[in-house]
Amino acid sequence: MEIAVIMLNQQKRWFVLVTFLIVVSLPATARAANDQHIKNLLATKECPGCDLSDAGLVMANLSGADLSGANLSGANLSRANLTGANLTGANLTGASLYGVNLIGAKILGANLAGTDLRDAYLTNVDFTKEQIAAANLQGATGITVKNTTPEDFYNWGMTEAEKGNLQTAIDDFSQAIAMKPDYAGAYFSRGVAHYQALDRQSALKDATTAENLFASKKDSQGQIRTLAFIQELKTPYKENLAIPKPTFFDFLNSLGSVVIPLLAF
Repeated sequence: MEIAVIMLNQQKRWFVLVTFLIVVSLPATARAANDQHIKNLLATKECPGCDLSDAGLVMANLSGADLSGANLSGANLSRANLTGANLTGANLTGASLYGVNLIGAKILGANLAGTDLRDAYLTNVDFTKEQIAAANLQGATGITVKNTTPEDFYNWGMTEAEKGNLQTAIDDFSQAIAMKPDYAGAYFSRGVAHYQALDRQSALKDATTAENLFASKKDSQGQIRTLAFIQELKTPYKENLAIPKPTFFDFLNSLGSVVIPLLAF
């Protein structure tokens, strides 16, 4: 009886041990397969349909690489060279492509939900509007205008202004105006960005244009807020070091606060 109990206990221990080894070995096998895909990619630049999820490929030279249909979700490709690469149908959800060089790359059909493409180089890259809407393209250069709207650039400009990146914001607002010359809101916001950058002359020019456009559109609220901005610009500037300079949005809000009282007259 005791021998039987001992043998049963040994069998249980072996079962637990084998189960443990199987469970532990599965992630290792998955990692090994992923590592092999990475090695193949770096060696041959041919890895269509590969599993490269969460791969670390920072500054990798992947120019001309075939990554069609590859799973690159969560991968870090920051500053990588992907010029002329084929990313057709690739899964790039949540991937970091910050500052990546994608000049001439094929990216149609790729899933860009949550993809970080800030400061990326995107000359001669075709996107759909859906792809642009899903990705973070702040500061990216060379975006094909035919696939963007003035509102895209305006929203990017507002985001950059909020971060304090005034020159980038000005560039985005300028692009929105180039696409839509009567975009009163873009003139107004660019004027505020110029004002924040201590360029009162450019700010006044933009504010005056914005006021005329708001007036032609019979947008009384926009016109009154712009007139308040113009009045601020014409007021002699006296810097008070004891009072912190208002942020872009703090200043916008201060202008907005004058709209309701003035509309009562």
